[in-house]
Amino acid sequence: MKKGDVCIVNLAVEVGHEQFGERPAILISDTKTGIIVVVPLTSNLEALRFPYTLAILPDKQNNLEQKSVVLIFHIRAIDKTRILKIIGKINKQTQRKIDYILREMLGL
Repeated sequence: MKKGDVCIVNLAVEVGHEQFGERPAILISDTKTGIIVVVPLTSNLEALRFPYTLAILPDKQNNLEQKSVVLIFHIRAIDKTRILKIIGKINKQTQRKIDYILREMLGL
């Protein structure tokens, strides 16, 4: 598993407005501890009204089925066992945009 991998993850537990269920997510970091850091995706394009989001189009590299929104503000640390499969990888330009938004969000 590497940064930028597009994975299908199981986010089984939901509280409030958290993303849940089986959904695509982008791997941000593999901590080498059995825990990975991901940002979930949604197909609800209305989520673009929130700060710290990014639209992503499906392509042959990421293997997404529809236009999606990267919910960077929903960054999560999850156990590796929640990864059901890796379906693709985002391109370098999208990775740079996510990195920039993460730095801005975290005040780095």
